[in-house]
Amino acid sequence: MASQFSVFGVRPRTRKPGTRSTTAHASIPLREQDISQINARRRGYAIAPEANELVQAAAACRSYFLTAAAFSLAINLLYLAPSLYMMQVYDRVIPSSSVVTLVMLTLVLLMSLAALGALDCVRAMVLTRASMRLDRLLGTRVVAATIEASVPRGGLAGMQPLKDFDSFRQCITGSGAHAAFDLPWTPIYILIIGCLHPALGFFAFVCAAALGSMALLNEVSVRKVLGEANDAAGWTYQLTDMSLRNAQVIQAMGLLPGLLLRWSESRNYALARQQVASERAAVMMAAIKFLRLAMQSGILGLGAYLAIEQMSSVGAVFAASILLGRALQPVEQIVGTWRSFVAGRAAYLRLRALLEAVPTGTHALTLPRPAGRLTVEKLGFTARGASRPILHGLSFGLEPGETCCIIGPSGAGKSTLARHLVGVVPPSTGAVRLDGADVTHYPPHTLGSHIGYLPQDIELFADTIAANIGRFKDGEDGKIVEAARIAGVHERILRLPNGYETSIGEGGAILSGGFRQRIGLARAVFGDPSFVVLDEPSSNLDTEGDAALAACIQYLKRRGTTVVIISHRPATIGLMDKLLVVQGGTASTFGPRREVLARLARSVPMHVVRGEAGGA
Repeated sequence: MASQFSVFGVRPRTRKPGTRSTTAHASIPLREQDISQINARRRGYAIAPEANELVQAAAACRSYFLTAAAFSLAINLLYLAPSLYMMQVYDRVIPSSSVVTLVMLTLVLLMSLAALGALDCVRAMVLTRASMRLDRLLGTRVVAATIEASVPRGGLAGMQPLKDFDSFRQCITGSGAHAAFDLPWTPIYILIIGCLHPALGFFAFVCAAALGSMALLNEVSVRKVLGEANDAAGWTYQLTDMSLRNAQVIQAMGLLPGLLLRWSESRNYALARQQVASERAAVMMAAIKFLRLAMQSGILGLGAYLAIEQMSSVGAVFAASILLGRALQPVEQIVGTWRSFVAGRAAYLRLRALLEAVPTGTHALTLPRPAGRLTVEKLGFTARGASRPILHGLSFGLEPGETCCIIGPSGAGKSTLARHLVGVVPPSTGAVRLDGADVTHYPPHTLGSHIGYLPQDIELFADTIAANIGRFKDGEDGKIVEAARIAGVHERILRLPNGYETSIGEGGAILSGGFRQRIGLARAVFGDPSFVVLDEPSSNLDTEGDAALAACIQYLKRRGTTVVIISHRPATIGLMDKLLVVQGGTASTFGPRREVLARLARSVPMHVVRGEAGGA
């Protein structure tokens, strides 16, 4: 299987001829169209020509890594103490039978080992702080890029980028990093062994080269298989996450058996590849351990021969064995943690693709609060992979304070148009302008403060009612209550056990559909927006809710807010200034409400006027 690095995961395997695909719903890697749509949102931004952000963040932690390297210097110098102790014991203490010298040497050794342990602990703490700094530098950036990259994909995001970031962070600051800091000392230990005797040094060099070759062979043998296993496991986790989000649908329609079959196929494939990788790694680890032990014994044998021939001392023999074990230890540790290095490298590539596709930028000019003049110019949009456009050549305009209702048959493109009006989906052609400025020129956080939006899927967050209405802004209690009053839901909120501080659960699970919709309406009108788009705002409302919605619309009209509503309820249509009829992705009729209704009554079947709740 060709490994495909992507932002939101990869297909675990390629479907073979004659077999059923198990990845029909796998996340699709970022493609050229995704990237162009994301970058289209930045027209008008001053993009800084930055280098790789991951490399920059790692460079910002340079002081931590230099400190860890300094501690590694001290640690590896102290690792010489056991060898020196061994040499002194065999070459000085035993021949002289001096107990005092033995005691003093032992005390010095114990102090050295205590200092070594303390420094090793401090080095681990330094690397932990480097990991925390990396998280502070890039954590929110990765989450923001994940959310923004998911916008042109219809919100199909997941936890994979954040998991990738954690894997990358752990890779450069975890246990494998300790071995990497110690690895440069391997040739120094070999030189020290060579100082004891050239033959011992040459033997140590051959041993290190052999063990290094084994480490490279391990990389070649497990890299591809382990990548395939990680890819398949990522898809399995994502399928599990999607299943948990849609548990009620699965239970209601009996999807569980088929879903479990697909999950188990992908899971078994991932486990099979992991088994192959683990078995290969185990064989290599066993071979490396055998070689290391054999090499340490071999250098003892060589040293004994040199001692017999009076070419080296007995203490040098044992010191060389200890030094060789220390020289080869980092190589063995790196091989043992190789899986984390492979996962970290794959995570790095996916993160780099994400951050490059969603670059940071600063707006060249802060535009004033729009009055609400809306202009749609020959708007067109074609979804990725689609042969026909959803919207094409759609044009209309509204003056500040005007209200417009969009009607049309199901699948005409009404909801897609709503998403374009608020700037969450960049158009393929044409433009949506607010007070003459393309909505894609606004930074999302700036545009969002001037816009209210209620989508069909209300998308409340697992937090308090106050946090949802107030858009997670602090110190806005007065505006939160005002928005709830405008939406006609203030009194109902007060009757809840904790009022505005009631936690509503994921997606507003504890609230009824109509209550959730009215909370979403309050969020849409929060902060005095100049432009409000409501997509089927009455689909879950009862009579009381319809009356509250009508009062809210009338209030917005009096305040001079431009309002666009997608609805087919006569009561809502009767409040509008203008009507837009969308058919086949284009504006078939647009104008004052009375004129459009009269025209439709003469030429359009009533089912087109009424339509159905929903839309593309």
